[in-house]
Amino acid sequence: MNIKYDTNGLVPAIIQDATTKNVLMLGYMNEEAYKKTLETKQVTFFSRTKQRLWTKGEESGNFLNLVDIKNDCDNDTLLIQVNPVGPTCHKGTDNCWGEANTPNYSFLSTLENIIAERVAHKDTNKSYVASLFSKGINKIAQKVGEEAVETVIEAMDNNDELFLYESADLLFHYLMLLQAKGFTLKDIEAELKSRHK
Repeated sequence: MNIKYDTNGLVPAIIQDATTKNVLMLGYMNEEAYKKTLETKQVTFFSRTKQRLWTKGEESGNFLNLVDIKNDCDNDTLLIQVNPVGPTCHKGTDNCWGEANTPNYSFLSTLENIIAERVAHKDTNKSYVASLFSKGINKIAQKVGEEAVETVIEAMDNNDELFLYESADLLFHYLMLLQAKGFTLKDIEAELKSRHK
């Protein structure tokens, strides 16, 4: 790989979780750190404060296990995908911005959070979600069954708009059922990944 190191012999290395795609930290590598990372499969940086090579996790045990290294279009910045072992930041957080390193399913993650918030507030007069949760898991499961049947019926018809409408209803109620059982999309993803092996 052709890497353009700066005048100090360093190149910025953006560390990204290979699974969640979240950025975990930024470090710097010199040529020796880059070679050691390839050799050991654990990300090693050049510490500008310690003026030496530093393998992330050498003291904490929170290693960054190498998955892939890519160079940007100008060959002067690395994107390093990793499987992190424990928190990445020295302050004990998942990343150096203090955010949780959780999968992001875009709007579905937002919808999961909205459902959880409405269940927590239990305002059954204003919230359909809270109202359904107040009736118990059997009612939520029944709604999933009803929406599944309606989705199947629309799948056999030629009205794509109604099929998408019912599919959205099914997914929405399924997200509620997952939460009622104490699970999230992350748990479903883990199950599917285990089957993929």
